[in-house]
Amino acid sequence: LVRVAVPDMEAASALREIKSQASIPIIADIHFDYRLALAAIENGADGLRLNPGNIGGRKKIQEIVVAARHQAIPIRIGVNSGSLDRAILKKYGHPTPEAMVESAIRHVRILEDLDFHLIKISLKSADVLQMISAYRLLSEKVDYPLHLGVTEAGTLISGTVKNSLGIGFLLSEGIGDTIRVSLTHDPVAEVKVAYEILRALGLRQRGVEIISCPTCGRCEIDLFKLAETIENALTQITTPIKVAIARIIFL
Repeated sequence: LVRVAVPDMEAASALREIKSQASIPIIADIHFDYRLALAAIENGADGLRLNPGNIGGRKKIQEIVVAARHQAIPIRIGVNSGSLDRAILKKYGHPTPEAMVESAIRHVRILEDLDFHLIKISLKSADVLQMISAYRLLSEKVDYPLHLGVTEAGTLISGTVKNSLGIGFLLSEGIGDTIRVSLTHDPVAEVKVAYEILRALGLRQRGVEIISCPTCGRCEIDLFKLAETIENALTQITTPIKVAIARIIFL
C-alpha cells in the first residue's frame, strides 16, 4: 500500500494520474475537509485514512461512508495522540492510551451505525510505550484489522529503533495486520526498515539478509565498505537468501 497526503482539491484530482501509473493500492490521507475524501474517492482512491480528531461531525462522515460503500473501498480510522477530539482530551486530561482507544471506538460505532464495516484502525503516537499500550487495549475490544505505526518517530537511526520496538513488540504478540514505518528520511528507507522488522520476526522472508560481524582486531579487510557494497549490489534480488561476509583470522 502507498498512502498519499491529500491536502487540497488539486492533490485529490492528481490521484487519477497517480493511479494510472501505480500497480499497488493508493490510500488517500484526509484531514479537516470531508470534501477531500469525496473527491479522492471520485478520482479512484483505493482506500481512505480519516483522522477522527479533525474530520468533522456525523453528517460529514455519513457522506463519506455513502461514497465509500458505493465504491466498496475501506476506511481507516487513524487516531493520532496529537490530535484527539477536544471532548476526549477534556475527559482524560491529556492523550492516554485509554483516550486514544475511546476515540477509535466512538468512530467505529458511527461507521457501524451506518452499516459500514470495511474498517481498519490505527492508534499512532510518538511515544512507543503509549502506542503499545493503546494497541493492546484496542485489540481486546475489536476484531477489525489494525494498522501499526509510531508517528513522528524521528530520523533514520532513532526512528528505526522506535519503529522496530513499537511495531515489532506488537507483532510478536500477534497484534497488527499492516504496518507503516515513519522516518524523517527517504520513504524508500521506510519500506526497507519495515521489511527488516518482518524478517527479524520470521513473518516475511524477502530478499538478501546480510550476515556480517561488527569487526574487531582480527579483521583484515575494510568490512564496513565491503558489506555495504555487497548489500547495495544485491538489492534487486527478492529470493530469500542469506549472505555471510567475513575475513577474520582465528588462531
